[in-house]
Amino acid sequence: MSEVSARTNIYTEEDYYNLPENVRAELIDGQIYYMTAPSRVHQEIVSFLHLEIGDHLRSKKGPCKVYPAPFAVKLFSEDDRNVVEPDISVICDPNKLTDRGCTGAPDWIVEIISPTTSSHDYIRKLNLYADAGVKEYWIVDPLSKKIFVYYLEQEDFKADAYTFQDKIKVNIYDDLWIDFAELGL
Repeated sequence: MSEVSARTNIYTEEDYYNLPENVRAELIDGQIYYMTAPSRVHQEIVSFLHLEIGDHLRSKKGPCKVYPAPFAVKLFSEDDRNVVEPDISVICDPNKLTDRGCTGAPDWIVEIISPTTSSHDYIRKLNLYADAGVKEYWIVDPLSKKIFVYYLEQEDFKADAYTFQDKIKVNIYDDLWIDFAELGL
């Protein structure tokens, strides 16, 4: 029996930006992952979070900005093999913002999962975001109505689980709470 070697193409940021405009995809470790159109519930959650976070940031008049997907995030400035499109990105360093999106780790990322992306968000992206220096990562699961909050900047890895009935403190801010009960799902 002969050994067959599988050759996998390694894609770069240039390949990512050369995809057709109507194609949603992410580039992770040199591999392109295509994304399907989000569901109505997914978009409802993104809209809710974008408005809640945006209202808070505007009231503080600070440097932080919130961006909903599609918004390109090149996690590592010297690495052209990782460009993701988180559902929500909060960036507090204006020097990371570019015409194409963000270069460097956002301070806070929120992903809303679907059954087809759950392992991608729970495993692949969790590790990638931790390695990139994201401070806080939330995974929102509409099916189980749970929110998993990962505090990635702490030396001891910490994660908490919440439900859609909970009011959740955003760790990177002293005075921001997201009340998921207001979402009404």
